[in-house]
Amino acid sequence: MNNPAAPIATPDAVPGNWVARAPGFAQPYLRLMRADRPVGTWLLLIPCFWGLALAAAAGYAGLHLIWYAALMSAGAYVMRGAGCAYNDIVDRDFDAKVERTALRPIPAGQISVKQAWGFLVFLSFIGLAVLLQFNRFTILLGVGSLALVTAYPFMKRITWWPQAWLGLTFNWGALVGYAAASGTLEPQAFAIYAAGICWTLFYDTIYAHQDTEDDALIGVKSTALRLGRKTLPALGLFFAMTITLFALAGTLIHAHVLYYVMLLPAAAHFVWQLKHLDIHDSNICLGLFKSNRNAGLLLLLSPLCELAIRSL
Repeated sequence: MNNPAAPIATPDAVPGNWVARAPGFAQPYLRLMRADRPVGTWLLLIPCFWGLALAAAAGYAGLHLIWYAALMSAGAYVMRGAGCAYNDIVDRDFDAKVERTALRPIPAGQISVKQAWGFLVFLSFIGLAVLLQFNRFTILLGVGSLALVTAYPFMKRITWWPQAWLGLTFNWGALVGYAAASGTLEPQAFAIYAAGICWTLFYDTIYAHQDTEDDALIGVKSTALRLGRKTLPALGLFFAMTITLFALAGTLIHAHVLYYVMLLPAAAHFVWQLKHLDIHDSNICLGLFKSNRNAGLLLLLSPLCELAIRSL
Protein backbone atom coordinates (compact mmCIF):
# COMPACT_ATOMS: atom_id res chain seq x y z
CA MET A 1 0.00 0.00 0.00
CA ASN A 2 1.12 3.54 -0.69
CA ASN A 3 1.24 6.19 2.00
CA PRO A 4 -2.44 7.03 2.60
CA ALA A 5 -1.48 10.60 3.42
CA ALA A 6 -0.03 11.17 -0.04
CA PRO A 7 -2.12 13.84 -1.78
CA ILE A 8 -3.42 12.05 -4.89
CA ALA A 9 -6.21 13.94 -6.64
CA THR A 10 -8.25 12.60 -9.53
CA PRO A 11 -8.37 14.73 -12.70
CA ASP A 12 -12.08 15.64 -12.41
CA ALA A 13 -11.92 16.82 -8.79
CA VAL A 14 -12.86 20.42 -8.02
CA PRO A 15 -9.61 22.45 -7.96
CA GLY A 16 -8.63 23.62 -4.47
CA ASN A 17 -11.44 21.63 -2.84
CA TRP A 18 -11.59 21.21 0.93
CA VAL A 19 -10.61 17.53 0.79
CA ALA A 20 -7.03 18.53 -0.01
CA ARG A 21 -6.91 20.38 3.33
CA ALA A 22 -8.39 17.53 5.39
CA PRO A 23 -6.17 15.38 7.64
CA GLY A 24 -4.02 13.05 5.58
CA PHE A 25 -5.54 9.82 6.94
CA ALA A 26 -9.05 11.00 5.96
CA GLN A 27 -8.30 12.15 2.41
CA PRO A 28 -8.47 8.74 0.68
CA TYR A 29 -11.84 8.00 2.29
CA LEU A 30 -13.20 11.41 1.35
CA ARG A 31 -12.07 10.87 -2.22
CA LEU A 32 -13.60 7.38 -2.19
CA MET A 33 -16.98 8.94 -1.38
CA ARG A 34 -16.35 11.69 -3.97
CA ALA A 35 -16.40 14.51 -1.42
CA ASP A 36 -14.06 16.37 -3.77
CA ARG A 37 -16.68 16.13 -6.55
CA PRO A 38 -19.96 17.36 -5.05
CA VAL A 39 -21.92 17.48 -8.32
CA GLY A 40 -22.87 13.80 -7.92
CA THR A 41 -24.52 14.53 -4.59
CA TRP A 42 -26.52 17.31 -6.22
CA LEU A 43 -27.61 15.00 -9.05
CA LEU A 44 -28.83 12.46 -6.48
CA LEU A 45 -30.45 15.04 -4.20
CA ILE A 46 -32.27 17.23 -6.72
CA PRO A 47 -34.80 14.53 -7.76
CA CYS A 48 -35.62 14.13 -4.04
CA PHE A 49 -36.45 17.83 -3.98
CA TRP A 50 -38.52 17.48 -7.16
CA GLY A 51 -40.66 14.76 -5.59
CA LEU A 52 -40.96 16.59 -2.29
CA ALA A 53 -41.92 19.90 -3.94
CA LEU A 54 -44.40 18.21 -6.28
CA ALA A 55 -46.08 16.45 -3.35
CA ALA A 56 -46.20 19.72 -1.43
CA ALA A 57 -47.75 21.46 -4.44
CA ALA A 58 -50.34 18.66 -4.55
CA GLY A 59 -51.31 19.48 -0.97
CA TYR A 60 -49.01 17.30 1.13
CA ALA A 61 -46.04 17.94 3.49
CA GLY A 62 -47.04 21.28 5.04
CA LEU A 63 -44.70 22.42 7.81
CA HIS A 64 -42.60 19.25 7.53
CA LEU A 65 -41.23 20.33 4.15
CA ILE A 66 -37.98 21.86 5.43
CA TRP A 67 -37.33 18.97 7.83
CA TYR A 68 -37.79 16.43 5.04
CA ALA A 69 -35.49 18.44 2.77
CA ALA A 70 -32.79 18.47 5.46
CA LEU A 71 -33.06 14.71 6.00
CA MET A 72 -32.85 14.06 2.27
CA SER A 73 -29.79 16.30 1.97
CA ALA A 74 -27.99 14.29 4.65
CA GLY A 75 -29.17 11.00 3.20
CA ALA A 76 -28.13 11.89 -0.34
CA TYR A 77 -24.66 12.90 0.84
CA VAL A 78 -23.86 9.69 2.69
CA MET A 79 -25.61 7.30 0.30
CA ARG A 80 -23.94 8.83 -2.72
CA GLY A 81 -20.68 8.21 -0.86
CA ALA A 82 -21.67 4.63 -0.09
CA GLY A 83 -22.67 4.06 -3.71
CA CYS A 84 -19.35 5.41 -4.97
CA ALA A 85 -17.44 3.18 -2.56
CA TYR A 86 -19.39 0.14 -3.75
CA ASN A 87 -18.92 1.09 -7.40
CA ASP A 88 -15.15 1.47 -6.88
CA ILE A 89 -14.90 -1.90 -5.13
CA VAL A 90 -16.65 -3.65 -8.02
CA ASP A 91 -14.88 -1.68 -10.75
CA ARG A 92 -11.38 -1.53 -9.25
CA ASP A 93 -9.80 -3.56 -12.07
CA PHE A 94 -11.47 -1.48 -14.78
CA ASP A 95 -10.63 1.79 -12.99
CA ALA A 96 -6.94 0.90 -12.98
CA LYS A 97 -7.00 0.75 -16.80
CA VAL A 98 -8.77 4.08 -17.42
CA GLU A 99 -6.71 7.26 -17.27
CA ARG A 100 -9.45 9.34 -15.62
CA THR A 101 -10.08 6.80 -12.83
CA ALA A 102 -6.66 5.23 -12.27
CA LEU A 103 -5.94 7.60 -9.37
CA ARG A 104 -9.04 6.68 -7.40
CA PRO A 105 -8.11 5.47 -3.89
CA ILE A 106 -8.50 1.71 -4.46
CA PRO A 107 -6.63 1.32 -7.79
CA ALA A 108 -4.06 3.87 -6.57
CA GLY A 109 -3.35 1.67 -3.55
CA GLN A 110 -4.43 4.22 -0.94
CA ILE A 111 -7.26 2.09 0.46
CA SER A 112 -7.58 -1.68 0.57
CA VAL A 113 -10.75 -3.41 -0.55
CA LYS A 114 -11.37 -4.47 3.06
CA GLN A 115 -11.08 -0.88 4.26
CA ALA A 116 -13.43 0.26 1.50
CA TRP A 117 -16.03 -2.31 2.56
CA GLY A 118 -15.78 -1.14 6.15
CA PHE A 119 -16.28 2.48 5.13
CA LEU A 120 -19.22 1.47 2.95
CA VAL A 121 -20.92 -0.25 5.89
CA PHE A 122 -20.30 2.81 8.10
CA LEU A 123 -21.92 5.17 5.56
CA SER A 124 -24.81 2.77 5.02
CA PHE A 125 -25.67 2.74 8.71
CA ILE A 126 -25.81 6.54 8.70
CA GLY A 127 -28.07 6.41 5.65
CA LEU A 128 -30.32 3.88 7.38
CA ALA A 129 -30.59 6.12 10.44
CA VAL A 130 -31.76 8.95 8.18
CA LEU A 131 -34.24 6.73 6.32
CA LEU A 132 -35.83 5.55 9.56
CA GLN A 133 -37.01 9.12 10.23
CA PHE A 134 -39.65 8.80 7.48
CA ASN A 135 -42.97 6.96 7.31
CA ARG A 136 -43.07 3.19 6.87
CA PHE A 137 -43.98 3.32 3.19
CA THR A 138 -41.00 5.57 2.46
CA ILE A 139 -38.67 3.30 4.44
CA LEU A 140 -39.72 0.28 2.39
CA LEU A 141 -39.40 2.29 -0.80
CA GLY A 142 -35.91 3.41 0.16
CA VAL A 143 -34.82 -0.13 0.93
CA GLY A 144 -36.18 -1.17 -2.45
CA SER A 145 -33.62 1.00 -4.19
CA LEU A 146 -30.82 -1.29 -2.97
CA ALA A 147 -31.51 -3.77 -5.77
CA LEU A 148 -30.89 -1.04 -8.35
CA VAL A 149 -27.76 0.17 -6.58
CA THR A 150 -26.35 -3.35 -6.27
CA ALA A 151 -26.81 -4.14 -9.96
CA TYR A 152 -25.63 -0.82 -11.39
CA PRO A 153 -21.83 -1.41 -11.57
CA PHE A 154 -22.43 -4.59 -13.60
CA MET A 155 -24.63 -2.94 -16.23
CA LYS A 156 -21.69 -1.60 -18.24
CA ARG A 157 -20.62 -5.21 -18.72
CA ILE A 158 -23.91 -6.45 -20.17
CA THR A 159 -25.72 -3.55 -21.88
CA TRP A 160 -24.94 -0.52 -24.03
CA TRP A 161 -27.37 1.43 -21.85
CA PRO A 162 -25.89 1.51 -18.32
CA GLN A 163 -26.85 5.20 -18.22
CA ALA A 164 -30.51 4.14 -18.31
CA TRP A 165 -29.95 1.93 -15.26
CA LEU A 166 -28.19 4.82 -13.55
CA GLY A 167 -31.30 6.88 -14.30
CA LEU A 168 -33.49 4.30 -12.59
CA THR A 169 -31.14 4.36 -9.60
CA PHE A 170 -30.21 8.04 -9.24
CA ASN A 171 -33.77 9.32 -9.62
CA TRP A 172 -35.37 6.93 -7.14
CA GLY A 173 -35.26 9.88 -4.78
CA ALA A 174 -38.09 11.50 -6.75
CA LEU A 175 -40.35 8.66 -5.61
CA VAL A 176 -38.90 8.75 -2.09
CA GLY A 177 -39.42 12.52 -1.84
CA TYR A 178 -43.03 12.27 -2.96
CA ALA A 179 -43.74 9.32 -0.68
CA ALA A 180 -42.09 11.01 2.32
CA ALA A 181 -44.52 13.90 2.05
CA SER A 182 -47.64 12.02 0.98
CA GLY A 183 -47.28 8.48 2.31
CA THR A 184 -48.23 7.18 -1.12
CA LEU A 185 -47.28 7.29 -4.80
CA GLU A 186 -49.48 8.87 -7.45
CA PRO A 187 -49.16 9.15 -11.25
CA GLN A 188 -47.41 12.53 -11.08
CA ALA A 189 -44.64 10.98 -8.96
CA PHE A 190 -43.95 8.42 -11.67
CA ALA A 191 -44.04 11.12 -14.35
CA ILE A 192 -41.34 13.12 -12.61
CA TYR A 193 -39.35 9.94 -11.96
CA ALA A 194 -39.44 9.17 -15.68
CA ALA A 195 -38.36 12.75 -16.39
CA GLY A 196 -35.36 12.18 -14.14
CA ILE A 197 -34.41 9.02 -16.01
CA CYS A 198 -34.36 10.97 -19.28
CA TRP A 199 -32.35 13.73 -17.60
CA THR A 200 -29.76 11.19 -16.44
CA LEU A 201 -29.53 9.75 -19.94
CA PHE A 202 -28.77 13.29 -21.08
CA TYR A 203 -26.05 14.23 -18.61
CA ASP A 204 -24.42 10.84 -18.13
CA THR A 205 -24.07 10.25 -21.86
CA ILE A 206 -22.14 13.52 -21.99
CA TYR A 207 -20.05 12.35 -19.03
CA ALA A 208 -19.36 8.96 -20.65
CA HIS A 209 -17.82 10.62 -23.70
CA GLN A 210 -14.75 11.35 -21.56
CA ASP A 211 -13.87 7.66 -21.50
CA THR A 212 -14.89 6.31 -24.91
CA GLU A 213 -11.38 5.37 -26.04
CA ASP A 214 -10.48 3.58 -22.80
CA ASP A 215 -13.91 1.95 -22.56
CA ALA A 216 -13.62 0.58 -26.10
CA LEU A 217 -10.19 -0.88 -25.34
CA ILE A 218 -11.20 -2.65 -22.12
CA GLY A 219 -14.64 -3.77 -23.31
CA VAL A 220 -16.85 -1.51 -21.19
CA LYS A 221 -20.18 -0.47 -22.74
CA SER A 222 -21.91 2.91 -22.60
CA THR A 223 -24.49 5.02 -24.40
CA ALA A 224 -21.62 7.24 -25.57
CA LEU A 225 -20.12 4.31 -27.48
CA ARG A 226 -23.51 3.09 -28.67
CA LEU A 227 -24.67 6.46 -29.98
CA GLY A 228 -21.36 7.77 -31.34
CA ARG A 229 -22.05 10.40 -33.97
CA LYS A 230 -25.77 10.18 -33.21
CA THR A 231 -25.18 11.56 -29.72
CA LEU A 232 -26.38 15.10 -30.42
CA PRO A 233 -29.86 14.22 -31.77
CA ALA A 234 -30.24 11.59 -29.05
CA LEU A 235 -29.44 14.16 -26.38
CA GLY A 236 -32.01 16.47 -27.94
CA LEU A 237 -34.59 13.71 -27.59
CA PHE A 238 -33.59 13.03 -23.98
CA PHE A 239 -33.98 16.65 -22.91
CA ALA A 240 -37.24 17.05 -24.84
CA MET A 241 -38.63 14.02 -23.01
CA THR A 242 -37.45 15.45 -19.69
CA ILE A 243 -39.36 18.68 -20.25
CA THR A 244 -42.41 16.87 -21.62
CA LEU A 245 -42.64 14.54 -18.63
CA PHE A 246 -42.25 17.46 -16.24
CA ALA A 247 -45.13 19.13 -18.06
CA LEU A 248 -47.15 15.92 -17.73
CA ALA A 249 -46.56 15.92 -13.97
CA GLY A 250 -47.90 19.48 -13.89
CA THR A 251 -50.97 18.45 -15.85
CA LEU A 252 -51.65 15.61 -13.44
CA ILE A 253 -51.76 18.03 -10.48
CA HIS A 254 -53.72 20.62 -12.52
CA ALA A 255 -50.88 23.12 -12.30
CA HIS A 256 -51.14 26.84 -12.93
CA VAL A 257 -49.82 28.13 -16.27
CA LEU A 258 -46.78 29.53 -14.45
CA TYR A 259 -45.65 25.96 -13.79
CA TYR A 260 -45.21 25.43 -17.53
CA VAL A 261 -43.65 28.84 -18.12
CA MET A 262 -41.01 28.04 -15.52
CA LEU A 263 -39.89 25.05 -17.57
CA LEU A 264 -38.49 27.42 -20.19
CA PRO A 265 -35.27 28.34 -18.29
CA ALA A 266 -34.40 24.65 -17.94
CA ALA A 267 -35.16 24.03 -21.61
CA ALA A 268 -32.91 26.98 -22.55
CA HIS A 269 -30.13 25.53 -20.39
CA PHE A 270 -30.36 22.19 -22.18
CA VAL A 271 -30.18 23.93 -25.56
CA TRP A 272 -27.13 25.86 -24.35
CA GLN A 273 -25.45 22.59 -23.41
CA LEU A 274 -26.10 21.09 -26.83
CA LYS A 275 -24.81 24.22 -28.55
CA HIS A 276 -21.49 24.03 -26.69
CA LEU A 277 -21.01 20.25 -26.67
CA ASP A 278 -17.96 18.74 -28.33
CA ILE A 279 -17.96 15.01 -27.64
CA HIS A 280 -14.28 14.81 -28.56
CA ASP A 281 -13.22 17.33 -25.90
CA SER A 282 -13.12 15.78 -22.41
CA ASN A 283 -12.86 19.13 -20.64
CA ILE A 284 -15.99 20.42 -22.35
CA CYS A 285 -17.86 17.18 -21.58
CA LEU A 286 -16.91 17.40 -17.91
CA GLY A 287 -17.88 21.06 -17.67
CA LEU A 288 -21.27 20.49 -19.29
CA PHE A 289 -21.90 17.44 -17.13
CA LYS A 290 -21.27 19.52 -14.00
CA SER A 291 -23.60 22.25 -15.28
CA ASN A 292 -26.50 19.82 -14.91
CA ARG A 293 -26.68 20.73 -11.25
CA ASN A 294 -28.02 24.06 -12.51
CA ALA A 295 -30.31 22.33 -14.99
CA GLY A 296 -31.82 20.23 -12.21
CA LEU A 297 -32.33 23.26 -9.98
CA LEU A 298 -33.99 25.12 -12.85
CA LEU A 299 -36.41 22.21 -13.24
CA LEU A 300 -37.17 22.51 -9.53
CA LEU A 301 -38.55 26.00 -10.15
CA SER A 302 -41.78 24.64 -11.65
CA PRO A 303 -43.07 22.67 -8.64
CA LEU A 304 -41.75 25.36 -6.26
CA CYS A 305 -43.66 28.08 -8.12
CA GLU A 306 -46.77 25.91 -8.11
CA LEU A 307 -46.37 25.43 -4.36
CA ALA A 308 -45.97 29.18 -3.88
CA ILE A 309 -49.10 29.93 -5.91
CA ARG A 310 -51.19 27.41 -3.99
CA SER A 311 -49.89 28.77 -0.67
CA LEU A 312 -51.17 32.30 -1.37
